[in-house]
Amino acid sequence: MMIVPAYWAEARLQARFRGRPVVVRRFGWSDTSPADAQGHAERRANEALNAILAGQALPRREVRSNYGVEGVPIREQIVQRDGGVVITRNSYGALCLNTPDVLFADIDHPQPPAGCVMPVVITAALLPAVALIGTLLWHWLVGLVLGVAAVALVNTAMLMQRRRRLAAAGGAEGVALQRVADFSRQHPDWHLRAYRTPAGLRILAMHATFSPGDEALQAFFNALGADTLYARMCRLQHCFRARLTPKPWRVGLKYRIRPPAAAWSAEQADNPDRLAWITEYESKSDGFAACAYLRSFGDTTRAHARAEHVRDLHDRLSHAQDRLPLA
Repeated sequence: MMIVPAYWAEARLQARFRGRPVVVRRFGWSDTSPADAQGHAERRANEALNAILAGQALPRREVRSNYGVEGVPIREQIVQRDGGVVITRNSYGALCLNTPDVLFADIDHPQPPAGCVMPVVITAALLPAVALIGTLLWHWLVGLVLGVAAVALVNTAMLMQRRRRLAAAGGAEGVALQRVADFSRQHPDWHLRAYRTPAGLRILAMHATFSPGDEALQAFFNALGADTLYARMCRLQHCFRARLTPKPWRVGLKYRIRPPAAAWSAEQADNPDRLAWITEYESKSDGFAACAYLRSFGDTTRAHARAEHVRDLHDRLSHAQDRLPLA
């Protein structure tokens, strides 16, 4: 299945079912021509309409999502093709690398605890106990205040302890890198590269190629604590994905690209407002990187030719080795 088709179309069919009108819309896509995409859309719409008329519970129309949904590939503007790699401009204007077989994993660091971290059972025991003591010695209002104060003090102490443990482990990044190191020890033949991103880590596998639908990859994603949405999108889109350029709001752009969704036609891609936005975005992005290379794990002598090609493209376009601020 193609990971990012060049041409898109939408077909609309109507019929009557149980006395009521039924309207079905389906997308079609092609790497050959708009006419071929239209034919594909009409075939898919006809199949869906026949299934609905036969009693199947199917959606009447598909979600207008550019990021890929079940049965529909990525719908974004193709900026560059390089072998099997497709570079697209996403819905907020950044460039993304899409590859059908070179494994990337995206890891988002959890936010540090800031509120209540006390287990419910401790809170349920501590508050009534302290409140009862205060009530017996003084007054019920004093008891209530003492109970709340005790809960707040113990919660603060536990929160500080958690933060100290996290700091001792090297922070959220240290914890994430330790997961990668643990996985590497259990799989010494894997060659992994770790990159810092503004929100976490990006891991690139260098020793082999992979199929996004491989069930064994779920164990890899789970071991690293990879983002669950990213792992799901890999399966749905039949590809792995990595952002190559900054997020616009991180470089000071305060208004959105037009159209406010990923362009997937020549008319949208050549919109003057869109081209002006891209020019400003590229100017503001100069001097920023999307990620920064940190270190490698495992057998660094193993490097699949496809993975090495993708690594070179990724590192150059993301400025991963240029020691620039991240955005």
